[in-house]
Amino acid sequence: MTDLITAPARRAVVAATAQRRARPIALVGAVVAAAGLPAVVDRYTITLAGAALVLAGLAMSTQLLVGTAGLPAFGQPAYFGAGAYTAALAAQAGITNGPAQLAAAAGAGAVAAVLTAPVVLRTRGTAFLMVTFAVQSLTATAASRWRTVTGGDDGLHTPPITVPAAGALTSPAHVYWYTLAAFLCLCAAVAVLLRSPLGLRLAGCAGQPPRMSALGHPVNTLLGAGYTAAGAVAGASGALLVAVHQYVSPADIGFETAAVTLLAAALGAGTMTGAIAGAVAVVACRDWIGAPTAGHGHALLGLLFLTVAYTRPVTAHARQLFARRSRP
Repeated sequence: MTDLITAPARRAVVAATAQRRARPIALVGAVVAAAGLPAVVDRYTITLAGAALVLAGLAMSTQLLVGTAGLPAFGQPAYFGAGAYTAALAAQAGITNGPAQLAAAAGAGAVAAVLTAPVVLRTRGTAFLMVTFAVQSLTATAASRWRTVTGGDDGLHTPPITVPAAGALTSPAHVYWYTLAAFLCLCAAVAVLLRSPLGLRLAGCAGQPPRMSALGHPVNTLLGAGYTAAGAVAGASGALLVAVHQYVSPADIGFETAAVTLLAAALGAGTMTGAIAGAVAVVACRDWIGAPTAGHGHALLGLLFLTVAYTRPVTAHARQLFARRSRP
């Protein structure tokens, strides 16, 4: 009788253990496949892969707010732009070292987030979405009008980045490998943050802000720290944009960038790995598959979003059914 009662629970434990063991293997396989991509695709596809990594970094920044802190952010391209223009200006000033640009861009994104957080975090819900949208719009407008610094709508062209012991990276494959390495560092930093006390408290603030406040946690301070961290990740992703394209303009931080970033986060269903996969799917539909379809990439994006939106409830129901059957 005991065996009959505990058998479903034992099967659930075995399945959960197998899933935990499979995750590192899948992660290593994905990294190996990404690293070997330049050996099997052409230069254009390599460039698109680099662009996908840039968007994935920005999607992680958005997911940190949307999926972890429960803040529907639309303005992360503002901090993305702060980092991108910081890296571009540094490159034009002769600082072409890639890691140095990455650090400076992350700092610029964090500072910009700190400056805007007191205003943005006074709101929640739809009001928060609209305020962050205003921050993004004002930043794009400022980049377009401030020609003496940003080059206006013409943007800024930059020389190739350099790395120690390798010199200037002029090959698309070398630039892609640098972007992949920097992106993996960002992923590691975000993973550490999510498992830190700050990350756990941010998740608590997303679920029950009044209860967190009643327990003595400074909710606004915690959200401000999370907002700053998300700004730093967005800024670092801006430096990767400059590394991949050697160019930045106001169009890179415009409404479309904000929309596709939020779409990638929505496709991610609240997880960082999902946001990364969503960003890759967005670039694949819009630029890789959409290019041969006479410019119907945005229609494919809409179809992708509708497919995920309508199949997600079915998937969630299937998971609940599986979990219910696995209970003792």
